[in-house]
Amino acid sequence: MSNHEIKDRFRGFLPIVIDVETAGFNAKTDALLELAASILRMDENGELYIHETMSFLIKPFEGANLEKEALDFTGIDPFAPGREDLDEREALTQMFSKVRKELKSTGCKRAILVGHNSAFDHGFLNAAIERNDIKRNPFHPFSSFDTASLSGLAFGQTVLAKACQVAGITFSNSQAHSAAYDTEKTAELFCEIVNRWKRLGGWSLVTETEGDTMESLFGAAT
Repeated sequence: MSNHEIKDRFRGFLPIVIDVETAGFNAKTDALLELAASILRMDENGELYIHETMSFLIKPFEGANLEKEALDFTGIDPFAPGREDLDEREALTQMFSKVRKELKSTGCKRAILVGHNSAFDHGFLNAAIERNDIKRNPFHPFSSFDTASLSGLAFGQTVLAKACQVAGITFSNSQAHSAAYDTEKTAELFCEIVNRWKRLGGWSLVTETEGDTMESLFGAAT
């Protein structure tokens, strides 16, 4: 493939790396407190890189549950003086606007969430979308790329900090559990996995033999 375009890499999906920080584990009842998203692009060599990261501090929705253990773990005080937070709807509107512009400019048909233990982030994102009655969701509603699974395959580690260490990505535990920081580290990890697979011949093998079957490529199962 001589003309490397991100729309051709993931079947028309645009990977957007998402991380949320919350006041608990229940996406329906617990507050969403921070949201960050990294937009990825592809260079002329067909390798992914982080183009832009946006982050939002979010006001707990009315009636939201705030688990003390979760707040102690993240160190987030949702009522701190001077905290410049936004309503969920405004934060989602701003993020979705940028995602849609990127979809249009790249020719991708839909965004796909990338997250570390992505089901958690996806659950909170979908709950906020439903809670705010947002009709135009640029993300696939249930498919995602999970870097915990991918890094388990690529590096033998599923914890974000340990996977980054094995991958040669710097990681600061003191900065972790901020949505902006964790999103960027997850994005770096995802890019490294995808790019390393390409360097090993994985992507070129797929693109050069699109008409072949798995059996013709790798042999029949025994």
